[in-house]
Amino acid sequence: MRRSRAFIPTSKEAPADATLPSHKFLLRAGFINQQGAGLYNYMPLGKIVLEKIRRVVKEELDKAGCSEVQLSFVTPMGLWERSGRADDMGKEMLRIQDRHQNEFVLSPTNEEAMVELVKNRVTSYKDLPLNLYQINTKFRDEARPRYGLLRGREFLMKDGYSFHATKEDMIREFHLMEETYKKIFTRLGLDFRVVEADSGAIGGSGSKEFHVLADSGEDTIVVCDSCDYGANIETIFESEEEVDALNEQTYEQLQTKKLDEKCSCGGELSFKKGIEVGHIFQLGDKYSSALEAKFNDENGKPQPFEMATFGIGVSRLIASVIEQNHDEFGCIWTKETAPYMVNVMISNIKDEEQVLLGEELYKKLQDAGVEVMLDDRKDRFGAKMKDAELIGFPYTIIIGKELTNGLVQIYTRCTKEKTSVAKDEIFSKIMELI
Repeated sequence: MRRSRAFIPTSKEAPADATLPSHKFLLRAGFINQQGAGLYNYMPLGKIVLEKIRRVVKEELDKAGCSEVQLSFVTPMGLWERSGRADDMGKEMLRIQDRHQNEFVLSPTNEEAMVELVKNRVTSYKDLPLNLYQINTKFRDEARPRYGLLRGREFLMKDGYSFHATKEDMIREFHLMEETYKKIFTRLGLDFRVVEADSGAIGGSGSKEFHVLADSGEDTIVVCDSCDYGANIETIFESEEEVDALNEQTYEQLQTKKLDEKCSCGGELSFKKGIEVGHIFQLGDKYSSALEAKFNDENGKPQPFEMATFGIGVSRLIASVIEQNHDEFGCIWTKETAPYMVNVMISNIKDEEQVLLGEELYKKLQDAGVEVMLDDRKDRFGAKMKDAELIGFPYTIIIGKELTNGLVQIYTRCTKEKTSVAKDEIFSKIMELI
């Protein structure tokens, strides 16, 4: 993409209500813009990142044997009444009526709808197990939408639902999805922890959350320094007041607090702040029984499905990457999430030699399948460099004054280091780095 043709409206200032780094930088760098309270549009850069994350999620789920579907965003209210959850979501569930006064909801989650999809279509134990998922829009009418994409009202979510003949097989799939989610978050370059969690309004007998570690996280978790143990404090402390008090404290304040016990492995336990980006649940027959969704077992006897459900906040992951990877200048994307891997910057568009080399590199990188931006604007070098840091291209090739000596520079965003490279070697060098 040529920057002169791209729609990337960067700005020097963020709105006053943008307090977190991801909220500030995603707005300033032109990834998103706010349409209303908790409602965001994805501009070209934001859409690219969203699709890259979606692709990683889909690839790993498909490898694990899951099948993608897409459900209607609008769900009949009757399904929620039959499951007994019509009032559980409270005012977060936005209810609407059509012209015939039929009641619907804008889906906050889709357990009921997916059960209805499978009901009477999977009738035998021979057709099980089955794991269906979608990556689709959800809506929850948050009382206080804030923090940009971390707590919006409309968001993109991966929600998956598995159906089984036995509890043992459901638990097997639960563990498979735990490992699959680990692969997803590892590919995205995130530092995360899996923690024991409260099942909340979704219900079921057990659940685990996946938290991206970030000082700005809303949740407080306890982790061990010697093993993989982790738990949301909601599962440790019985008092809601104590949980709320801990969640209100900053990461720095939590470091002064010590737990009264050690991990069962003997390791030290400590408080961390996390952003919840995934949640998996063992549901049992909670929904299949309520909605009378059954299959015939080996003896021909009708049985309710054993179920599990698995969610990932796909749009929330965009903000989570930046909460974990940024500096005072802007975004620092991981290689798997960067909108463009290389930014070729022509410092002076009036310099014919710089333009010729920039165009040559741009074409060679495109032909090699590299995601590349060519900054061919007439702007001054300083403005272009600030934009490059704000947007967070992993590598910027600076074609500037050193070209008279046969040199160009590679600026590495995560380290802020500049390396001079001979112009004839720049293509091979950048290909080594990426």
